[in-house]
Amino acid sequence: MKKVLYIVTAIMIAAFVILGFTLKNNSGRKSASNTLANSEHSTEPEEPSITTAEQLAMIVEQAKQGKTPTFQGTAGKTTSQEVGEDWAVSGTPAETEAGIYSNYPDHDATIGTRGGIVFDVRYAGEDLKEIHYEDLQAELGNPDKVKTFKDAAHDRVIWIYQVSPDYQLKWILPQPTDKTPNPTVDHIAVWTKVETKEEKMLSEMTLEEKIGQLVIAGIEGTSINQASRQLIEHYQIGGVIFYANNVDTTEQTVHYVNSLKAANQTNPLPLFTSIDQEGGRVARLPKQIAKLPTAAAIGRTNDPDYAFTIGQTLGKQLTQFGFNMNFAPVLDVNSNPNNPVIGNRSFSSNPKVVSALGIQTMKGIEKQHVIPVVKHFPGHGDTSVDSHLELPKVNKTLQQLEQLELIPFKKAIEEHADVVMVAHILLPQLDKTYPASMSAPIITGLLRKQLGYNGLIMTDDMTMKAITNHYGIAQAAVQSVKAGSDVILVAHDPAKTIAVIDALKEAVASKQITEQRIDESVMRIMELKLKYKLSDAPAHKVNVEQLNKEICSVLKK
Repeated sequence: MKKVLYIVTAIMIAAFVILGFTLKNNSGRKSASNTLANSEHSTEPEEPSITTAEQLAMIVEQAKQGKTPTFQGTAGKTTSQEVGEDWAVSGTPAETEAGIYSNYPDHDATIGTRGGIVFDVRYAGEDLKEIHYEDLQAELGNPDKVKTFKDAAHDRVIWIYQVSPDYQLKWILPQPTDKTPNPTVDHIAVWTKVETKEEKMLSEMTLEEKIGQLVIAGIEGTSINQASRQLIEHYQIGGVIFYANNVDTTEQTVHYVNSLKAANQTNPLPLFTSIDQEGGRVARLPKQIAKLPTAAAIGRTNDPDYAFTIGQTLGKQLTQFGFNMNFAPVLDVNSNPNNPVIGNRSFSSNPKVVSALGIQTMKGIEKQHVIPVVKHFPGHGDTSVDSHLELPKVNKTLQQLEQLELIPFKKAIEEHADVVMVAHILLPQLDKTYPASMSAPIITGLLRKQLGYNGLIMTDDMTMKAITNHYGIAQAAVQSVKAGSDVILVAHDPAKTIAVIDALKEAVASKQITEQRIDESVMRIMELKLKYKLSDAPAHKVNVEQLNKEICSVLKK
């Protein structure tokens, strides 16, 4: 009996021990759970998971691979299309000289692309606020380069480290001041050089090929001759212009254009094949082609859709003949009834009408893959002298021009005009020395900087007496390029074209013009030719009957 009692007692003690252990464990789990729950609602800051030194080391390692904390593609390899597939862009991408920048706020990132490839990755996450100016000095040492940036809203210092042969890591932060001697990082950027297709082509071109691209030349006769062939094959001109004396029949014109393109086959870029086909009295195509109305007649309709249709029809005409550039539309405001050169070539004396109809005509031409050239900047409408015969003078201030002449050109720039032609007009209030076509204050100062125009700038014909009565054509061409022109139009006399090309070569050799300045213009020319997919492929036979039928249909509207 005692033995049984001892056994029962032992079992009871063991049970209490086990129960106590179980309760203790459950109590521990409950305590841990409560601790976790409390920590989730705690208002006290958590300890940083990594040190600043570790964070800097991580960013540097990512930069060596072309990455940032949120961008795990590879700068220099990842395409803009791939970024777009993964990330949602905010707002309209910004076009700059460096590239196209798009903002991705959900990823604290701004991505720069060139030729569709990511080259600049900017990251502005909140975690960078833990990094200070002195941390960079202490952990990364002196940068390879230091740059500064200052405008009305920012005063920044940029520390640049070459973290690998391919990548730079840039730290952008406010300039240290006595009040804030140790500022925090604003953002970082991982940058790599990306060579676009155009840059690669440019690097392979000779100086002679580059300078040739800066010239559109007039040609002789109604078929290719030795002089024209020499301009293309030896001087490698960028384009040709046709006038009425180069045009006879439809078959002859197509054959002439095709023969010039064939002569250009060994050159690095296709030709601009250009012509003045405005409609009305300025129409160079063969007489078999039905006429289109003047700009003034279009202006009287005040119908933008009609203007667009006219532009499309102009483009169709030129495409069939093998032309890819049209010196139209005219954006001059016809404000002077005594103007001997503009008149009904202008849409109106009202700048709003000129803007609305001129831009729609421009877009209609573009629609047919023909390059429109808006003209004659900064406005030829208030002149009483024909620049073909003498140099006109317009004594208006910039403020006066902004209230009238510049309005259509500003609108064209907003609508991404590809080419602006600059007139031979002296505007002494803007430049007392040179006409607009040779003026740095007008071409670079007004058109480029003030109006923000990034497209191609070309001169009116440099063989016009507005120039030749006052300057040697070679001197004028050099001054025009120095002023900011990209293309010099030499519409008559192959000898004058050669003189211009030789003068530009000499200007580079004597360092009046840098090769970099030439490259800037060639890049714009190249980008435009690639944008419109220009080709030296031959045009086919013109269907005159069908073309005229379409023109008549347009005129009935």
